[in-house]
Amino acid sequence: MPIRPENRWLYPIDWPLLSDQIRFVRAGGRCERCRRPHLRHVAHLGDGRWWDSEARCWRSGEGRRVNVGDLFALDVVRITYVVLACAHLDHDPSNSAPRNLAALCQRCHMIHDAEEHRWQRWWNAFRLRALQDLYEDPRHARARDRRRG
Repeated sequence: MPIRPENRWLYPIDWPLLSDQIRFVRAGGRCERCRRPHLRHVAHLGDGRWWDSEARCWRSGEGRRVNVGDLFALDVVRITYVVLACAHLDHDPSNSAPRNLAALCQRCHMIHDAEEHRWQRWWNAFRLRALQDLYEDPRHARARDRRRG
């Protein structure tokens, strides 16, 4: 994931090297949660189960071998291009200790950050309403609300 410009100063100057160390040396180019390989197209069923072409087996969202069975519709199989990112487990970009970092694919990263993203959406909406309360003319706001509802 790209680093937001306003957060760039929180990361250490050697972040690219540290990120590479975590993703490719420690994790071996695979997600540390589900074991999906970096820069590969992966077939998956949408519920976390995916086809590991190297081991020639289906894996769960946690990377364990699973038995999918012979009966599933081919139209549910999707293809995803996997890209590993180095994630901060405590959501604090200034804490770049190796034990706080994990190599995660997009799916695992979004699952890990889901609560943080919900909070961020709420916070952005709250700030926008607060700014509108401060700077918007109440007469225009009432007229806008009448038009909407």
